[in-house]
Amino acid sequence: MRFAWIDLREVPGPQLQAVVDAAVHTRMAGVLATDAELLATLPPTVTRVLLPGDPATDTAKKPGAKETKETKGDSKEAKATTTSPSGAGWDVLLRTFTTQDELDGLAADNRAASGTPTAGFIDVRDDRTLRLSCAGAMALPYTVIHFADPTKIPLEIVLAAAESAEGKLLTTVADLEEAAIVFDVLERGSDGILYPPRTADEVFALARLLEATTPQLELATLTVESIQHVGLGDRVCVDTCSHFEEDEGILVGSYSSGFILCCSETHPLPYMPTRPFRVNAGALHSYTLGPENRTSYLSEVGSGHALLAVGADGRTRRVVVGRAKLESRPLLEIRAHAEDGQLVSLTVQDDWHVRVLGLGGKVLNVTELRTGDELLGYLATDKRHVGLPIGEFCKEF
Repeated sequence: MRFAWIDLREVPGPQLQAVVDAAVHTRMAGVLATDAELLATLPPTVTRVLLPGDPATDTAKKPGAKETKETKGDSKEAKATTTSPSGAGWDVLLRTFTTQDELDGLAADNRAASGTPTAGFIDVRDDRTLRLSCAGAMALPYTVIHFADPTKIPLEIVLAAAESAEGKLLTTVADLEEAAIVFDVLERGSDGILYPPRTADEVFALARLLEATTPQLELATLTVESIQHVGLGDRVCVDTCSHFEEDEGILVGSYSSGFILCCSETHPLPYMPTRPFRVNAGALHSYTLGPENRTSYLSEVGSGHALLAVGADGRTRRVVVGRAKLESRPLLEIRAHAEDGQLVSLTVQDDWHVRVLGLGGKVLNVTELRTGDELLGYLATDKRHVGLPIGEFCKEF
């Protein structure tokens, strides 16, 4: 599970208390500071990370960071505090390492410590420090890395090297946009980030980012009650930037209260190659389900739009649309009902290679559907206004 440590070193003085309160309120995983007395005021729900303010750890600051009121002159206090075996006021001690000998010393400290871990910080600027960061990620309970290279290639290398590590890897980030990127690198991302907010609002925004996971959906069994050729209309193919699994697709329906799981073109076809990134989704008026329980019309879906890829077992993940393709084709309306009688409707291209998913991920060609066939779908209890759930009366037919 991804997490964040809030870095207090560069928070403006007037904003400091509000940032600390926001970090506690949003249950951030940790707070980093050079002031042991400040850390001691935090509740046990937050991991208190002490960065000693002595010259040996100055490189742990961000390049170009100015000395603040919080960090200035607290070297004596920090040194005294770090000698306490109980970690008075703090839970994790963060120290910089730049050589293998220093890393070995941190690892030895952890072996000798009685429940108070020592974490390592390293500034990766070349091949030597990159290799050292990989070793740190394998040896320490927490390794915080600042990458001088703006690309994410060095992070990919560390993630691959530390795949089997028991410790946690944190990456320093400058803003929320970089945080989102870091969490997606190699599909697993850094375990955590070290984030330097300027205001409490940034902490709350970070909390929303950390919670932005896709839900497990409870799919319903729908029984086909009719199939009707309805003539020419416009349908939308959705091409995503991801490879769909064989039992994945997207949820599409004519009504915002009910969707059918439309299959991707991952399965072989007799006259054309597979396109595992594509879903021949349905008529342009149709709703499709995206992240955060928000729907969009297929007519609105385009490059950069986010949708939910949904598996036959209800698992979901966020996928990004590369493009959408609208073309006029003969259309077919599928009407099905749930166990409680709720009606679900889907209008798709009237063609054999357009498919939906049945129970267990069975692939069903829409032109071969028969009354009584069972499909996978999703029933939503929310009514919608501009795609957002709303508690109002709304009847669709």
